[in-house]
Amino acid sequence: MGDDLRRRAGRVLAWSALGAVAVAAVCPFVGGSGMDYGKLWRGEGPDWGIFVNLRVPRTLLAFLTGAALSTAGALYQALLRDALATPSSLGVTAAAALGAVAALALGPGDEAGFPVVWVAALVGAGVVITLVAALGQVKRFTSFTLLLTGIAVSGVCTALVLLLHSMAGLTKAFQISHWLMGGIDAVEYSVLGWLALVLVPVSWWVLRQARVLNVVSYGEAWAVGRGVDCRKITWQGFAAGAVLVGTTTAVTGPIAFVGLIVPHLLRRVLGPDHRVLLPACLFGGGAFLVVCDAISRSVLAPVEIPVGVTTALLGGPFFVWLLWSR
Repeated sequence: MGDDLRRRAGRVLAWSALGAVAVAAVCPFVGGSGMDYGKLWRGEGPDWGIFVNLRVPRTLLAFLTGAALSTAGALYQALLRDALATPSSLGVTAAAALGAVAALALGPGDEAGFPVVWVAALVGAGVVITLVAALGQVKRFTSFTLLLTGIAVSGVCTALVLLLHSMAGLTKAFQISHWLMGGIDAVEYSVLGWLALVLVPVSWWVLRQARVLNVVSYGEAWAVGRGVDCRKITWQGFAAGAVLVGTTTAVTGPIAFVGLIVPHLLRRVLGPDHRVLLPACLFGGGAFLVVCDAISRSVLAPVEIPVGVTTALLGGPFFVWLLWSR
């Protein structure tokens, strides 16, 4: 990496990290109900408990989820060399949702535990991404064909999710309905710890592949001529993306368009170099979902809008604009 590029990457990383920290620091104070900041400063009353046990975990969950989904979106777009490639368009999100819903609907008791839902979501995402990667490697499908395949798989998974929902009992059906809308809820700090334990190493691996992804984005022939094992990096990249998407989906439910909006907008501003783009997507995606969650719990207070609805309302028109611009 040249000196100029290194300095530019450092500036982008510093500013994106500072912006994300600023957003994460401010948004816990935003909500539908007012807070007594004097009591909060002194650590007194219910305000302190709401802030520490509800607002802060919710903000951290939104940041981890947004960072993971945005990083996965940028990774898939690089591997398939298509700005429309996202976890949702490849069917990974729907497959992870199918696995999680199966665990919720068929699991013992009224509520399946987080590890069970997480494993089921990972299995669903892994099966679909393996299918997509195998088609790309064996049949030499184009990226457009793989996207169409992902959309078809997503439709099948959605139909199976609806079937499981209709067969579930009343309590589980309500739980599944709430989960399918995609939401950022307060979770225990132990759950956040497990999420970070999984997401941080995988995200770090993706960031370290930035130079290879730059070569792959020019085309398979170009990459092979420069010593890149395209088959290996494709399988590894798809697996990393499946872990990022499956892990977050197990906790928050399916949240659409984060992996499309953030990478695409940052690519237009910062350029296609993944050594700059990937760190910016990680921090930018986290900050984006934190802001969306703050909007969701404030705009119609005391009623909360599921954050999946907010991202869909923002992402749907953006997706149509992207199609027309292409």
